[in-house]
Amino acid sequence: MRNRLTLLSAFSGLGGLDLGLEAANFHHLGSIENDECARRSITTNREDIWPLLDPGDISLLSRSIAPRDLGLRRRELSLLAGGPPCQPFSKAAQWSPSARQGLQDPRSRCLHDFLRLIDVFLPRVVLIENVSGFISGKVSALADIESALIRINRRNKTHYAVQSRLIDSLWYGVPQSRVRAVIVITREGELLTWPRPTHSDRPVRAWDAIGSLNGDESLPPTRGSWADLLPSIPEGWNYLWHTNHGGGSPLFGYRTRFWSFLLKLAKNQPSWTLPAQPGPSTGPFHWENRPLTIREMLRLQTFPSSWAVEGTYREQVRQVGNATPPLLAEVVGRMIAIQVFRDSFASDRLRHGIRRVQRVPRASRVAPVPPEYIHLRGPHRDHPGTGKGPRPRALERPQPLSKYR
Repeated sequence: MRNRLTLLSAFSGLGGLDLGLEAANFHHLGSIENDECARRSITTNREDIWPLLDPGDISLLSRSIAPRDLGLRRRELSLLAGGPPCQPFSKAAQWSPSARQGLQDPRSRCLHDFLRLIDVFLPRVVLIENVSGFISGKVSALADIESALIRINRRNKTHYAVQSRLIDSLWYGVPQSRVRAVIVITREGELLTWPRPTHSDRPVRAWDAIGSLNGDESLPPTRGSWADLLPSIPEGWNYLWHTNHGGGSPLFGYRTRFWSFLLKLAKNQPSWTLPAQPGPSTGPFHWENRPLTIREMLRLQTFPSSWAVEGTYREQVRQVGNATPPLLAEVVGRMIAIQVFRDSFASDRLRHGIRRVQRVPRASRVAPVPPEYIHLRGPHRDHPGTGKGPRPRALERPQPLSKYR
């Protein structure tokens, strides 16, 4: 065990982070996951390879687990990794009645429990992946994590130091623009060199990922009152096509809808971020004017084609949308393995990488606006400008983490 790079995964979900770290040569010792659908997905894909720890509730497990339960002694765990629930820090939730509240949100308490695992295991490296708001803006958790680590260092005579970065997954070959906050914490305090972007100038496109998929699964139906408007929007556009600033009919005011409203993939561009809980009019939609299949979503996230997702369609979409792209995790995992543990790789080829194809078909032809929407043509008010439109509800100042005082 001591000669292997070991991994303890928290908030494992569908296993995207774990898959990438596995490809970076980390040996999986256990998954902490409380969601029943995600637990079934892990069992279906990695039974007897990724042990599911009980209880799955991290708030309970972090108070009872000990290194010996995983065959380790304190300080022997190579990597503790996880992506705590992102809703408290997500921009996507800022207009909801439970707008993002950061560490004030009850759902963020699991971050306290994750930090408790650091104190229990004293791992060599800690990796956290989350939405961009996790380390930036008014509800950032970064300062509180650093404060907690100061207390852990004082108690254990360690030198945990934090470095973080916002990374767009498409920089490293993920066929999806997905900006993520990545935090790396090293016990000896060394600072790592982040990998140089490899695809920022020539990103992997949606067609590269899903253009060759055959129709071996049923296509999800397009629902909602706006479904029939999709064929009148060109690839790579959203509802803005039908405003005074687009090339279609003036059906909407400019910037008066959320960005993903009627958003369509373009064959020759990366996908936009896949949401976890889309509404009936929330894209990105396929260029064939329909929701994406689960298999297509998995490929846009760089999961292997054989990966299975348990649950209803809605539960599957949630799991895929919440997942870390395995390719991004593999890139970050290799950075840690090489620079901290001096591990080497015989080939530079990434296991979860997707190759660009030589030719991408032309964009599909745009249909005229259906008759049922013609009455919307006319003058519409545009968004009044930055800071002048509707606002999310006011947020109180986030409270500091108190578990490690």
